[in-house]
Amino acid sequence: MTATTTEAASSPALDFIAKTVAENPVVLFMKGVPDQPRCGFSSITVQILDHLGVSFVGVDVLQDDELRQGVKTFTDWPTIPQLYVKGEFVGGSDIVREMFQSGELKTLLAEQGLIEA
Repeated sequence: MTATTTEAASSPALDFIAKTVAENPVVLFMKGVPDQPRCGFSSITVQILDHLGVSFVGVDVLQDDELRQGVKTFTDWPTIPQLYVKGEFVGGSDIVREMFQSGELKTLLAEQGLIEA
């Protein structure tokens, strides 16, 4: 179930998520921060993004229970981390890793003008 406009309007966490995704080309909702990930899946995703040389905003979902639940509701995706590129949900750690290994993630970021091809 994806959050509707009405639901988003009633939740500060969902408003924050929508605003953050809209205002930043690459956003990673994660456990911890990019310099200090607090779970292995977040760490792997940060390493992949760093390896590709893309600038991104890391949002620590552990700072707020409503935010941690809100990000799952926002995408109807049960796990964290969650990666967004140009407002579109890309996926969690496993999907990001698979896309990196196949070259799809680099292609996506290059097509969006976020890294050199």
